[in-house]
Amino acid sequence: MDSKNRYESPLATRNASAAMQDIWSPHRKFSTWRRLWLALAESEAELGLAITPAQLDELRAHLDDIDYDNAAQYERSLRHDVMAHVHALGDVAPTARPIIHLGATSQFVNCNTELLQIRDALRLVAGKIANAIDALGAFAAEHRALPTLGFTHYQPAQPTTVGKRATLWAQDLAIALEEVEHRISTLRFRGVKGTTGTQASFLALFDGDHDKVDQLDRLVTEKMGWDVNKRLPVSGQTYPRIVDGLVASSLAGVAAACAKFATDIRLLANRKELEEPFEKNQIGSSAMAYKRNPMRCERICGLSRFVIGLTQTPFVTAAEQWMERTLDDSSVRRLTLPEPFLAIDGVLDLMVNVTRGIVVYEKTVAANLAKELPFMASENLMMAAVRRGADRQEAHEVIRKHSQDAAAQVKSEGADNDLLERLGGEAMFAGIDLHAELNPSHFIGRAPQQVDAFIAEVVDPIRARYADAIGAAVELKV
Repeated sequence: MDSKNRYESPLATRNASAAMQDIWSPHRKFSTWRRLWLALAESEAELGLAITPAQLDELRAHLDDIDYDNAAQYERSLRHDVMAHVHALGDVAPTARPIIHLGATSQFVNCNTELLQIRDALRLVAGKIANAIDALGAFAAEHRALPTLGFTHYQPAQPTTVGKRATLWAQDLAIALEEVEHRISTLRFRGVKGTTGTQASFLALFDGDHDKVDQLDRLVTEKMGWDVNKRLPVSGQTYPRIVDGLVASSLAGVAAACAKFATDIRLLANRKELEEPFEKNQIGSSAMAYKRNPMRCERICGLSRFVIGLTQTPFVTAAEQWMERTLDDSSVRRLTLPEPFLAIDGVLDLMVNVTRGIVVYEKTVAANLAKELPFMASENLMMAAVRRGADRQEAHEVIRKHSQDAAAQVKSEGADNDLLERLGGEAMFAGIDLHAELNPSHFIGRAPQQVDAFIAEVVDPIRARYADAIGAAVELKV
């Protein structure tokens, strides 16, 4: 069937990077199966089982040259994917055929491969989060002292700075990165546990030698590049499916941080203060040629919503596993394991692209702040009058009345905020440079210093930990 006549996931065609797709690709999966079978056979040979060097060499020679058509034919006949690949490997490694998968159950290759994929995918995600934090850190430093209107309830509030706001976005990502790093550091290898987790088949192979069974578990773990001290102490047939839910939750935390950032950029774009990068020939709207729609931030929000929504199913799957395992986890996990990774990978590539190219319209930022600042400066104005001998309560009443009138004029007539002009006509404010009292830098508190501290305490250590990932190129597909 022609590729245009069958469904292809947009996660692959429009969003996920080649690196993430490689991790979850069929070849990564099935070649890892073969590496696990080799590690098992090598370890069994080292512990005394009758496995010859020639058999091991035969396995080593066929780790990647997988005949997928042959495996598919076996699966159509056997209705079992693992046994199909056992037979396909046996066809090209005939002397090793008798010892392939010796003592193992299907979940020896399935679970351990999935854990390796999860670990590698989490590491890729962590590096991309660090890239976005690095970009936001640079942006925050550049605009550390640029005053801007703050918002609470999406209503004008005490001023902050453009850089300080960027540290809030970066801090969310840093917290999400900590969670991803925790997930990586606590992820445990299933190892060699047997059909129901009792290792009974391996105990039989080693004539009841418990020490050799434990050594087998250790050897296979080491050969697969996993810290031997981070093995599951026990398992049923599979690794605990609650792990999938926790991984999905970690990715959802990343998605939430990214969506918060992208939503803020979309709101600020409406105010014409900040914009995402916009390419020379990019079209914002098919009908309204003037538009510069924030399509990248909108994609971040949409894909993040998808990732957040995928947290429920893995936990339900974990909750509904019966005893040592039931197979209703298999079909759903083919979706719920790779898809949140593919989606968050696309989100993070968009994040890096946007954070590296945020456009700031400083004059609009200043103008928008200036419209609201007289209202926010009322206490400063009142104190200026008091310093000139005015009664505090009388000054308060004068400012209150004029503020209400000026606000009404702004709202009902679309007029400019003329509070300063109104106060300038009052005797108690005579001789006071009211405009000087409204210097925006007087209202931003310690925002610039907070930016400096955040970069030193949070961003710089992340840059040091992820030096190899920082600055990696990002290419968007659409």
